[in-house]
Amino acid sequence: MYQNQQSTTGTNRTMVPEAKQALNNMKFEIANELGINLKQGYNGDLPSRQAGYIGGYMVKRLIENAERAMSGGQQ
Repeated sequence: MYQNQQSTTGTNRTMVPEAKQALNNMKFEIANELGINLKQGYNGDLPSRQAGYIGGYMVKRLIENAERAMSGGQQ
């Protein structure tokens, strides 16, 4: 088994702390595009379906950006 891997179960850490604000901005931008009312601070009252949509679209956009960067393309 891999001994150098850390278990990330149950954690919500930003792997690159410098990217935290950019990810937060992306979250609000995507929520706005989806018509989901996201407020600053606590959003625990948000239905899990809506939170999942936001997270899913964030992952999709991050993958698209990484693919563009790997192919040498621009946005």
